[in-house]
Amino acid sequence: MTNPLLIVKTGSTMPDLKACCGDFEDWMLEELDWPKSEALVVDVSLGEILPEYYAICGIVITGSHAMVSDRQPWSEATAAWLKTAAEKQIPTLGICYGHQLLAHALGGRVEYNPKGREVGTIAIDLMPEAAQDPLLHDLPSPLEVQLSHRQAVIDLPENVVHLARSGMAEHQAFRYGETVWGLQFHPEFSPRVTQAYATYARDGLINEGFDADRILETIMPTPNGPTIMRRFAGLMR
Repeated sequence: MTNPLLIVKTGSTMPDLKACCGDFEDWMLEELDWPKSEALVVDVSLGEILPEYYAICGIVITGSHAMVSDRQPWSEATAAWLKTAAEKQIPTLGICYGHQLLAHALGGRVEYNPKGREVGTIAIDLMPEAAQDPLLHDLPSPLEVQLSHRQAVIDLPENVVHLARSGMAEHQAFRYGETVWGLQFHPEFSPRVTQAYATYARDGLINEGFDADRILETIMPTPNGPTIMRRFAGLMR
């Protein structure tokens, strides 16, 4: 048997959403088309211990309701572990909190997004470098993606390739080396999940001057999300 794919779980979704639709790792495994029996889920937010690097074939880092800038001990310990994994070029995909944590681990800066929260189905622009990227090549630009975040990568680490941006967040995607990615957006989110997060964020969106009803009305499927996820899975098969 080959080594398992590691899911670094950095928290759980909302209880009601989890009850009906599963949790972060379930959505990721589904869109990766990866058997649960060949995955190892480690919830670092609960203090679970990460494995030895040689014992895994790749890494996916989930989103979270935590904030990277809070520098919680479990998060900082995970960042240190991820820095070594990235230097070893173990195939890694960090999503939302995972994207931010990777950037922090590699020397970037993560803070609350000065432009406010970014929630819903959003069009992001791919940078020219995305044309040769193993995950993003041949995808349309602008690219419709699902988003739900309050913090963002304000300064990218050095020695990474900037791959995508949006009007609300300059650093939507980056690659470190050849096999390590951070994506601020959620390629694993279904419209139903994004609807739940937009509803959850409704009061905050209104307080920040956004049209929450318009955001909810314009949530739509993003079929390129599974494409990105399965391209990443293909690196480990």
